[in-house]
Amino acid sequence: MFSRWFQKKRGSWKDDALAGLTTALALVPGSIAFAFVAGVPPLSGLYAGFILCLITSATGGRPGMISSAAGSLAVVMVGLVAEGNQRGGEGAGLEYLLLAVMLMGVIQLIIGSLGLARLIRLVPHPVMMGFVNGLAIVVLLSQIKMFRVRDGAMVGDWLQGSAMLTMVGLVALTLAIIGLLPRFTKKVPPSLVAIFVVSLIAAFGLQTQTVADLSSVQGPLPLPHWPQVPMTWETFQFVAPYALILALILALVGLIESLMTLQLIDELTESCGTGNREVLALGLANVVAGSFKGMGGCALVGESLINIGSGGRGRMSGVIASLALLTFILVGAPLIDRIPIAALTGVMFAVVIATFEWTSFKIYGKVPLPDFLVMAAVTAVTVWQDLAIAVISGVILSALVFAWKSAKHLRVEVLSEGADMRIYRLEGLLYFGSVQDFSGKFKPADDPQRVVLDFHDARVCDLSGLEAIKALAGRYQKSGKTLEVRHLSRDCARMLEKAVPLIRIQVAEDDPEYLVARIPGRSGQVL
Repeated sequence: MFSRWFQKKRGSWKDDALAGLTTALALVPGSIAFAFVAGVPPLSGLYAGFILCLITSATGGRPGMISSAAGSLAVVMVGLVAEGNQRGGEGAGLEYLLLAVMLMGVIQLIIGSLGLARLIRLVPHPVMMGFVNGLAIVVLLSQIKMFRVRDGAMVGDWLQGSAMLTMVGLVALTLAIIGLLPRFTKKVPPSLVAIFVVSLIAAFGLQTQTVADLSSVQGPLPLPHWPQVPMTWETFQFVAPYALILALILALVGLIESLMTLQLIDELTESCGTGNREVLALGLANVVAGSFKGMGGCALVGESLINIGSGGRGRMSGVIASLALLTFILVGAPLIDRIPIAALTGVMFAVVIATFEWTSFKIYGKVPLPDFLVMAAVTAVTVWQDLAIAVISGVILSALVFAWKSAKHLRVEVLSEGADMRIYRLEGLLYFGSVQDFSGKFKPADDPQRVVLDFHDARVCDLSGLEAIKALAGRYQKSGKTLEVRHLSRDCARMLEKAVPLIRIQVAEDDPEYLVARIPGRSGQVL
């Protein structure tokens, strides 16, 4: 039912405008909550939402994706803010954080300039599924807190009696409208209609928590602001290592979440974003945010899905969301403050339902067990730690699984043999994981005087593979026999000729210059 949110369709100005307005409403409680987590004023989160959303939407590589203050970064920021407050008094932590956010943006600009965003291609599909499922659970857990009594940053006991019933009822009504409205019309975003209807019902005497219970969104226009920290050597000694390390962590966490979000939106919309352009836009946005008292941030999966699900496909959806958020800050606070938290919580629950890969429960037993375990591990680490650690862990686990599988797939067979010569044909990958198996397949004492290794269907992947060939040549030399290598790639042949002159290398004219992997039996074709 909720999957109708993500069906492919072409955007329009009307769709982008309505989606942007819906997204702006969803950005308000998140920006405030993340500011509380980091220990900075709520306006710092709202300013970050406005600036990041505006710059990345206008100049980024993924139209329709939304960036703002993020919980994954807020958790990392806590330590610096707390230590800054101890060092310079209340409020000093924010100033040190602004400096770190600007440095984070610079690091992201450098990463984007070097084209390193392409590394996201190394993320396997099981990791992506685990990331999505873990994210859905994290969003769900964050929204369960909304069923507690809230007063700004203070979170009290669970709601009781009629207050809990009202909250549950309004959330259920929001979900019902989002799920059923697309069956009747697709001209307006169902989430926007749900927020309007629930707010209207609450306005007629229903006692329920509103955005004002988190914090008022009222504030002045953000103005340029240089971090107010003492420009002394002591300050530099404190800020430089701490801010650099923190900025690097923030940069990596932000980039991973942004690029994973970009990849997810690409899949949902069946389109293709530009990773390096998005990284450059995010870096610029963080530099500007830090200089306007914004806490910095990255792409948000939940809000991006709300925008896409509400029909936002073009850049204008994010631009309108950012301008609407600024309008809320400057003049719209009295109305926004009255929106029930239940309405926004219901919208996020709909995002959770639409985001979670429910097919994960069906693929058990139908896909290789290691892939399923990687997906489950990434989901668990996402909930236990954070998105960045989960993705990095998943990539490492997938790489180890691949290495383990590939190590078993190196095959050696006798292609032909005579009285004084034997030709072995190799098939598979020769690298650090398979060198031991490779070495164990040859017995120089049992081979004839001349031995040939044919690498036509094999690939030497790393230095370990070259060293294994070198060691094997030494074994044959001690036995007084000759080892030859055929159909080795030219780059490997050149390295072996320099390192191991005792091996006879034969490179045929039709041998390929492969870069990653050859297709067996198709000489010269590159993957």
